[in-house]
Amino acid sequence: MQLDRVVTDFALHLAAERGFSEHTVRAYRIDLANLVAFAESTGATTAADIDLELLRGWLWRGSQDGLAKSTLARRSASARALTSWLARSGETVTDAAARLRAPKAEQHLPRVLTRPQMDGILAALADRASTHDLVAVRDLAIVELLYASALRVSEVAGLDLGDVDLDRLTVRVTGKGSKERVVPFGVPAGRAIAEYSRVRHALEAEPTPALFLGARGKRVGTRTIYELVASLLAELPGSGPAGPHAFRHTAATHLLDGGADLRAVQEMLGHASLGTTQIYTHVSTERLKESYALAHPRA
Repeated sequence: MQLDRVVTDFALHLAAERGFSEHTVRAYRIDLANLVAFAESTGATTAADIDLELLRGWLWRGSQDGLAKSTLARRSASARALTSWLARSGETVTDAAARLRAPKAEQHLPRVLTRPQMDGILAALADRASTHDLVAVRDLAIVELLYASALRVSEVAGLDLGDVDLDRLTVRVTGKGSKERVVPFGVPAGRAIAEYSRVRHALEAEPTPALFLGARGKRVGTRTIYELVASLLAELPGSGPAGPHAFRHTAATHLLDGGADLRAVQEMLGHASLGTTQIYTHVSTERLKESYALAHPRA
């Protein structure tokens, strides 16, 4: 099978059978399109031509081009997923990337806001919402939910009216791999969502099941939520990405700071691996060390 066709069929497999999001599939396609271009430059044109030496050469070329370790690690993962699928589907005799290794991505602690910073953000949003500006009421509900439930931005944007249970204070979300989970949220978030739901019809351009609506009365886009959060974080000290994931990181860390069980946090976040959730224990430890250094007389 020709390499271009291989990538196309693999992308269809990821979307249709694995349930990967459009964004994730696009990321795989970008990595694998680069692999195809490199392979063709060496004379490889079919799936059978992909071997361990070619893959190692591809990663080496990337390192020579100055790619970050995280990028090389992602490319390695993309290649392993592809060759594993090729072997399982019978397109190749062996899994060419089974022994492929890439540099471990440098682990950076996620950006986490302090409780006073979150209180300040939510108070400012509440002040804006008190003017009865419809977008301000919506924005408060979005941010309260992001922080209360630690949802991904795509999960918040994808919510429908029927996904929220204000009586039980839970929300049903479909996460990565089309996996569904039910996540709790608190009373403040419930109040904000209830107030938004009361005025939501004024934003609706035409009947839609979407919970959060954008300026044109249709489902809000992830970009709109990114821009909202970036504007809220712009003036705050701290390094790291200034997007909705900062609220997800913050919620997870505050839960662990408060004594929540790690596996319960894993389930709430929708992580397939406990190891992914454990990054937040490192954040909590770093925050404890910082507090100790500032407060203890023998630090």
